Amino acid sequence: MQQLVGRLDELARIARLTGAAARGEGGALLVLGGAGAGKSVFVNAAVDGLDDWLVLRATGTEFESDIPYAGVHQLCAPVLDRRADLPEPQRRALEAVFGLSAGPGSAAPVDVMLAGLAVLGLLADAAGDRPVCCVVDDSQWLDSASMQVLTFVARRIAAEPVAALFVAREAGSVPGLARLPQLSLPRLGDPAAAALLRATARAGLDEEIVERIVAEADGNPLALVEFARDAGPLGLGAAEHAGPRDDVVELLVERYVGRLDRLPRSARSVVELAAAEPVGDVGLLRRAATGLGLDAADLAVAEDAGLVVLGPRLRFRHPLVRSAAYGGTSPATRRVVHAALAEATDAGSDPDRRAWHRAHAVVDVDEDVAAELEASADRAVVRGGHAAAAAMLQRAAHITPETRRRTQRLLLAARGMLRAGELAAARDLIEQAERRTTDPADRAQVRLLRASSEYLTARSTEAAAALTEAADDLDVDAARETYLEAFSSSMIFERRPGRLRGLARSMRARAPDREPPRPVDLLLDAELDQILLPVGQVIPAMRRAVAAFAEAAAAETTSPWWLDFACMMALDLCDSEAMSALSSRQVELARRQGAVPVLAQALRMHAIAQAALGRFDAAEAAVEEGLAIDEATGVISLGYAELILFAWRGDSVRYDELRAMLGRRTGRSDLLNEPYATAVVRNGLGDYEAAIEACEVALEQRSVGNHTLWQIDHEFVEAAARAGRPEAATGSLDRLAAIAAACPTPWAVGAHLLARALLDDGPSAEAHYREAVDELSRSEVRVYYARSRLLYGEWLRRNRRRAEARVELRAAHQLLTAIGANAFADRASRELLATGERARAASTDPLGGLTAQERMIARKVATGATSKEVAGMLFLSPRTIETHLGNIYRKLGIASRRQLRDMPL
Repeated sequence: MQQLVGRLDELARIARLTGAAARGEGGALLVLGGAGAGKSVFVNAAVDGLDDWLVLRATGTEFESDIPYAGVHQLCAPVLDRRADLPEPQRRALEAVFGLSAGPGSAAPVDVMLAGLAVLGLLADAAGDRPVCCVVDDSQWLDSASMQVLTFVARRIAAEPVAALFVAREAGSVPGLARLPQLSLPRLGDPAAAALLRATARAGLDEEIVERIVAEADGNPLALVEFARDAGPLGLGAAEHAGPRDDVVELLVERYVGRLDRLPRSARSVVELAAAEPVGDVGLLRRAATGLGLDAADLAVAEDAGLVVLGPRLRFRHPLVRSAAYGGTSPATRRVVHAALAEATDAGSDPDRRAWHRAHAVVDVDEDVAAELEASADRAVVRGGHAAAAAMLQRAAHITPETRRRTQRLLLAARGMLRAGELAAARDLIEQAERRTTDPADRAQVRLLRASSEYLTARSTEAAAALTEAADDLDVDAARETYLEAFSSSMIFERRPGRLRGLARSMRARAPDREPPRPVDLLLDAELDQILLPVGQVIPAMRRAVAAFAEAAAAETTSPWWLDFACMMALDLCDSEAMSALSSRQVELARRQGAVPVLAQALRMHAIAQAALGRFDAAEAAVEEGLAIDEATGVISLGYAELILFAWRGDSVRYDELRAMLGRRTGRSDLLNEPYATAVVRNGLGDYEAAIEACEVALEQRSVGNHTLWQIDHEFVEAAARAGRPEAATGSLDRLAAIAAACPTPWAVGAHLLARALLDDGPSAEAHYREAVDELSRSEVRVYYARSRLLYGEWLRRNRRRAEARVELRAAHQLLTAIGANAFADRASRELLATGERARAASTDPLGGLTAQERMIARKVATGATSKEVAGMLFLSPRTIETHLGNIYRKLGIASRRQLRDMPL
């Protein structure tokens, strides 16, 4: 092993990391240093003493940065046989990553986060036998899929006997890892540099020569070692350069080039061959060398020259050596070596690498190779590597001889970049395609992709309109799905009624008929009707759409993504049964299919549905799981489910903080559920003027298609009645009447009757209150039933019927307290006190002493879920779940899962 000098403090830092990991307190470290800083030597020395550990390694290379999961393959291949014990979705994802099967749901792409959870499971399982240390060198050249997976893993090994060391040149080159603890390797001081030089020199050096070399090396360990290799007692001998140089790395490359030039021609050719083969597969190199009439044994000469290191896999002594060897060859020589490597690569077991080498061997154009690359791109998509697939398609386009086919591949590459979120790269590819084609169909695709890019950037009604126009040339199904996605997003973000109505009219005129209509077609028609028709006329179309999705969801013939919109429509209809079933089904399908981003949104929709039903604990659990996914994926959500939950909980402090944060994040204060949530929290606090103000913001936009329109009407009626302004709410009463007439569920009918009671100052008010309470008692929406008891009790007290009021207010207080609607419960308590009775103190929350994550784990374990199942839901390892369970047991004073299940959670 190379001498390690001047790094004692840094070695101690690694020792602390591995020592903690050996105790089950894992962690990760990002080791940083410029070229030649000795990062690899340092890390190898740091892990050299881990005799009882399993050390797994991966090295990023520029050549493999476009091959999805190449880094994961290197790191996990030694433990892949442990995959059988993984949960099925994770096992399927991992097998798809390794090309052992199709992705989850046959041709569905692998979700990167599901692959990350699978890798975490593999490492945790291996660490059950002995501690594991993962070493990832040259992380800046990892493919993007591996980077995402390993970043995910690095953040979740705190409770595992796993240490992870990532090596990179600078933090900016690995933005995904930049949040990890960092260890920078500084330049060596002159005393340490001199010591390293003397320790590695082949002969004793004159002090003047030592000082000169130390000055020229500028504390760069690689430069010191390389200079020492060539130095004699009087200097650098034949390799000595003229004059000082500013760039040590450039000097090193020149020295490597000189060393390569001094090799025999046969050895130089084999090194050039190895430089084009990123894996270091010795068997492959032997076969390719034989094909070129070379002898792979000549690599021993290169090893003696300090250029390569031979072992089970060949590796270059430093990436700069590979760069010098590959960069120093002519284009013709590169094509020859890539052709030899392609010929030596088995097309059955490694078709993608074979296609990659063949592509680099093409002189001009070659349709066969382009088709191979396109097939590789298809496989990359299944593994979740959209950016990698796009890069392959771009290369395929450049070597495609036929103009139309070249354009089509450029368009496919652009679509892949859009899916990967690489909008600038996508726009560049779109422009390339546009310059190359006059074909009407291709130009239509150009317009569609450009509109999609603008829409993804702006999410404005104008961008949606452009996307709608561009979708005209698609087939019926694709066009209608494009319209639905664009319009659904516009309903969320657009707050100018005229713009949205104009977009709806345009889509209505453009949308081709589809017979028979699919659920998504019915959903599109209903959403357009919501903008273009009065409330009473749109409800039949909404009911047809919801019923179709309920049937499709039960049969698993629809995407979980579209269920999000169907669930919101069920909420519009006051159809609690459909809303609950659709939101639960959406979560179930997304979870089973491994569609992690869709699962995060599904959980938030489920939280909104559960909150509407008054199941706040279930809503909170869904929100917390969604937040866990956000943390895993790095997504920043808009947080409206949390906003609604805080509003119903009556947590005005957290509500105001989140509302302010959302305003800063979006620059808006009128998106989707914000006015409704504000009205709820202000009505709960009895601040009726503020509730009216929030409702008026929403009601000004009533023709925009606010999904919570009828709920806003309910809040407005209550606030207006209590503020002494009942005449302001007559329009809301009319809309509630229309909904109840067209969709006579107990929820809709009860809400309408309650509104009539609130606005009625005559003798019929009590009858309306009683009928409302009766209707809502037969619904699933406990929170609205509890509020109806509260409002009726308040009316009775105001009419000096204290004894009767106590019955209603007592029941309301008990219900609202049990649900967790604290502000409304406090309101009931104040009203009850005004009748001369004090409300009973609420029981203590049994989970009050737990953290949010511990509460989430406790609730899931209490339902009977295993640690492995909970780990899969929360993107943690089973060992981490067990650690949290230990803390939960201690805080709750229990000792088993059975006791946890018996607690009133």
